Formats: sequence, C-alpha cells, structure tokens
Amino acid sequence: MDTRYLQSFVTVVESGSFAQAARRLDLTPTAVAARIKALEDALGLSLIKRAGRSVRPTEAGMRILDRARALLRDARDLAALAENDDAMGELRLGVFVSAMTSVLPPVLRRVYERHPSLSVFVTPGASVDLCHRVGAGELDAAIVVEPQFAIGKTVRWQAVMEEPLVVVAPAGMEGRDPHELLRTQPFIRYDRSVLGGQLADRYLRDHRIVPRQRLEMDSLLGVAALVDQGLGVALLPDWSSLWSSRYALTRIPLPGRAPVRRVGLVWQSPGARASLAETLLEDARTVFSRPPRRRAPHGD
Repeated sequence: MDTRYLQSFVTVVESGSFAQAARRLDLTPTAVAARIKALEDALGLSLIKRAGRSVRPTEAGMRILDRARALLRDARDLAALAENDDAMGELRLGVFVSAMTSVLPPVLRRVYERHPSLSVFVTPGASVDLCHRVGAGELDAAIVVEPQFAIGKTVRWQAVMEEPLVVVAPAGMEGRDPHELLRTQPFIRYDRSVLGGQLADRYLRDHRIVPRQRLEMDSLLGVAALVDQGLGVALLPDWSSLWSSRYALTRIPLPGRAPVRRVGLVWQSPGARASLAETLLEDARTVFSRPPRRRAPHGD
C-alpha cells in the first residue's frame, strides 16, 4: 500500500476538507481525491463522507485512523534510520501555547546539541487537550502545565520547573506592598479557566482580597502588555517571557510561600518512544536549573 494514500487520508480528516488538505500536501484537490479513492478501492471500504462544505471520516475511516497515523510515523522512522545509523526516529511532541517561545527553544537547543539526528514534530495546544492526546497515543509526549486530573496508569508526569505567583505591576510601582496593590489598583485577571488563573483566584480568596477587576483574559503576554500601559496590576505565574525588555514591568513577590504553577512533561511510559521522551525530560531539567519539588504522578 502506498503510504502517500494514507497520508492524504489522514490529512483530509485533520483538515476537514479536500481543499485545505491539498494546500497542506502541495497537491490539487483532484489529486487528493484520487488518492483517497485509490485507498478506498484497495481496502474495499468507504473512508470519507461529505457533510455540507466539509468532509469527515466514515465509521470505517474512524476505525483505521489511529492505525494509519501509526503506520505513517513508523514509515518516517524507517526512512530516518535508513539515512543515518544514529537516527532516533521521530518524536511527536505537544507544547502548551505559552511554552512555545519560553520553554521549547532552549530545551530543543540542548536536545539537538546531544542528538542532532532526532526528528521532532511539534503540536501546539492547551495543556488539558495535550494530556488527553498523549493518553490516547496521538502524541508521544507533551510539555504541559501540571495536570489536575488523573491522566491514566500508563502516562507519567514529571515537573521540570516551577513558576511562583507574583504581582506584576508597572515599573513605577516597584517596592510597593503586593497585597495593597491587589486591593487598591485596577486588576487585570488571568483567565480562571486555566490553572494559573485558578491559583491566583484561590490566593485572593484565601487572603480575603477583593480586587477591583477591570477585565479578564487568557493570555499572559496580553495581560503583561496591558499592565505595561498602566491599566492595572495582575497576579501571574513568574513566567520568564514577561520580563522581556519591551515591557516596563516590576515583579513583586508575595509574602510567605507563594502558590506555584508547575511545568513539566507527560509521556506514555510503555510507549515505543518512552526513551526519547525521557531524553527530552533529562535535557529540560538540565536547561532549567531550579529543581522542582518531586510529586507522585497522577494515576500511578
């Protein structure tokens, strides 16, 4: 069976249309449709059905989808091994959005210094979704914020770094009392649907602080940009990208022991690429020198 037909099938399913799949594959929609028809003829099954302007897999298509993805990945690994005796295959890695610019680049730099032949396919997404995709076998591993739910007995979690909550304020407020700022200044809230926002909300309630909320949003850099414009203060994880030179901000630590957002790696411990994931974990821990507190993995 021609793996190009499988690739076209998977791409059509992921894209939801022949036109979008054709753009991704650098083919014409007619050529993509012809490949799907050839695959259907070879299997004796109908794999794709139209739903209005989009397409979706049939029940038979859904049954073979995961296996098709696995076969394509195995084919890529074989090609890499044939080209280079030292090749390690391909690691399908999920990364939560804000880590794409802060965590991933220095970790990959370290990885490629040690393993230049490694191939990595990176998928961005929300931490919760990425954890589920690792559990389903769609991804080998993912860099995520610590899951707050059971992630399955075959999935492991290890922390790489910790980001304590801090008050983020305009630079001119340096040295001010953090609780006083949270009580008196307009407050820009980090979205309570994500862990960092939940930690901040719990901290405010535990300390009986009722902020003067101005707005709420799900973007650390977006919140930082608003604070930079003097629109308020925020209570955020101490994320390294907040302190870039483009923002005139000050970091004000909370008194006592601050809540922390943990960032780490989830991976399939019995998976074929568990050793690659553990290599990534080792390199990430080398890059981030602040050692995290170890916790038992959820679901183990």
